[in-house]
Amino acid sequence: MGGRAIERVTTVVIGAGHAGLAASHELTARSIDHVVLERGEVANSWRRERWDSLRLLTPNWLCRLPGQPYDGPDPDGYLAMAELIEFLERYATTTRTPVRTGTEVTSLRRTDAGYRVTTSTGELACRTVVIASGACNRPVVPPFHDAVPASVEQLTPFDYRGPEKLPDGGVLVVGASATGVQLAAELQRSGRPVTLSVGEHVRMPRTYRGRDVLWWMDAAGVWDQRYDEIDDLTRARRLPSPQLAGTPHRATLDLNALTDLGVALVGRWAAVRDGRALFSGGLRNVFALADLKLGRLLDSFDTWASTTSAPSVASAPSVASAPSVASAAFAADGGGPAERLAPTRVPATARLQLDLRGGEIRTIVWATGFRPDYSWLDVPVLDAKGRLDHDGGVVASPGLYALGLPVLRRRKSTFIHGIADDAREVIDHLAGHLAGARR
Repeated sequence: MGGRAIERVTTVVIGAGHAGLAASHELTARSIDHVVLERGEVANSWRRERWDSLRLLTPNWLCRLPGQPYDGPDPDGYLAMAELIEFLERYATTTRTPVRTGTEVTSLRRTDAGYRVTTSTGELACRTVVIASGACNRPVVPPFHDAVPASVEQLTPFDYRGPEKLPDGGVLVVGASATGVQLAAELQRSGRPVTLSVGEHVRMPRTYRGRDVLWWMDAAGVWDQRYDEIDDLTRARRLPSPQLAGTPHRATLDLNALTDLGVALVGRWAAVRDGRALFSGGLRNVFALADLKLGRLLDSFDTWASTTSAPSVASAPSVASAPSVASAAFAADGGGPAERLAPTRVPATARLQLDLRGGEIRTIVWATGFRPDYSWLDVPVLDAKGRLDHDGGVVASPGLYALGLPVLRRRKSTFIHGIADDAREVIDHLAGHLAGARR
């Protein structure tokens, strides 16, 4: 680094999104000196890697961080990206987060005393590190995308901004998680013919029995399930995001809603052969499995409601005034009768292939998931598939920690409101590690 002195600090936090800011809050509360390194600006991924119309999936009353609840005028709305960025910026300012923007980490390696962090602006020596760089740094695109004809433009959600930026003509959206269904709906409403390739997905209504479905997830304790209580943790961490959209009218955006809009449904994209996209059959089974899982989830809500002893809904505090949502916020009658959605409608004729050379499809949008970027991590803590080896955020290297990954310590770990508990417990472990080293 050109002879530049190495800076020494107890803890380095990598990333200034909501996870990194929460980690800094907990480190400050324990008087642990630290810095937060951010390659761009605070909330960088929300600024640079999201499409223009995106809103959070979670209602505003769930938008809270340690020491900062939501205090805006619309608790049941859904934050737009500019509003979320302002929320995170304000949090960084009010908590006096020691964040260094424009500082890209290029290497992290072990030393006898802890870790050496090499950045675009210098080197730091530290005893502990918190990786809070996110789980969605790189879009995942199947290898056969190289076989798509050059005449078809290919985008990921990082590239997509709005329908007006795409070529005229048909669009093939691949993936039916939250991102895929939202983009398919927006593109269809813009007047373009849209085909959606559907694989495994999580169906969910926007509201259930008069309340946002995520209120039920919170109230019934689904989100609080710990990682060490889950039978198949690997699968839980790989589940696609639920089919939800944060819109003012709180409408359900599932495959039936997309069919009503005119979106054509096809199966999972399996291969490209001679310029043709080949899709798997079996949509009926895929839909039935998603419907079955949704029914089980709603059954669990109904069971919780029937066994909850609480005041009447009329006398219960509002969601906004009681964001923790204990049973006292809900009546045994559940605020309305049990509901069930109509089964997902199977297309009468689902196409098994599309000729990508004929002009019917001009654009492909790959909504096929994301993965973290650990290209800078020079510590042997990744498994054969490039996933971080950790136990509830305690990485398999002393003094190294992680926050903000799926089901890190609870099912709610990746959501903004879910970071508080994870950050407190992970930083507790970090503080214990430091104390043990001192002893």
